[in-house]
Amino acid sequence: MEALGLNLGFLISQIVNFVLLFVLLRMVLYKPILKMLDERRQRIAQGMEDAEKAAEARQRAEEEYQRQIEEVTQERERLMTEMTTEVAREREQLLAQARTQAEEVLADARAQVDLERQQMLKELRGQVATLAIAAANKVVGEALDEQRQRRLVEEFFSGVQAGRVVILDEADMAGVTARRARVTSALPLSEEEQAVISQGLAEQLRGKPEVEFAVDPAILGGLVIRVGDRVVDGSVAGQFESLRARLS
Repeated sequence: MEALGLNLGFLISQIVNFVLLFVLLRMVLYKPILKMLDERRQRIAQGMEDAEKAAEARQRAEEEYQRQIEEVTQERERLMTEMTTEVAREREQLLAQARTQAEEVLADARAQVDLERQQMLKELRGQVATLAIAAANKVVGEALDEQRQRRLVEEFFSGVQAGRVVILDEADMAGVTARRARVTSALPLSEEEQAVISQGLAEQLRGKPEVEFAVDPAILGGLVIRVGDRVVDGSVAGQFESLRARLS
């Protein structure tokens, strides 16, 4: 060793010192460092795991938020649709009520006008009778039996003579089975005249029909009776038309 320039004792002491230093470093520094590195590795792994969990939680939160947004949007659209439908239904109901009220008002107005018209025609019937009697007296040049003249005028307008309907006979109603009749006169008929006509129709039809009375000044006088598809025209206008047809 000496020939090589080495001091054996110093070399051994250095080797011993290195071994002691290695053992000391292993005991004092290496294990704590390894432990620290292992703990740091665990913390990093835990951090990465936590980050993944946080990312998953964030993804779930975003998905839940999106789902809630979609539910709110759908609910809003549903409510808007229901509201629109309800508004439309209420509008239709209001329009229907308005139409019904308008029809009722119009019907009342028509009924009132018809009532006033009937009253005016009743008054006119009396005036026409009076004028007819006066005209007859003037033509003849002397006073006639006013009661008899008034009865003739009443018979002219009502088609009722001596308690019977003069335009009805067995041939007119033969084979007719309808149970509804419409009687049209030039001026309104009295209740007594309506009763006579109803009774005459009941006798002719072998049953009591439902009779509707109407007024049409255009027929001038007499009656037009419709039973089913059978029409008996005893009006003055109808007689004029028949005469005109025969003369043409």
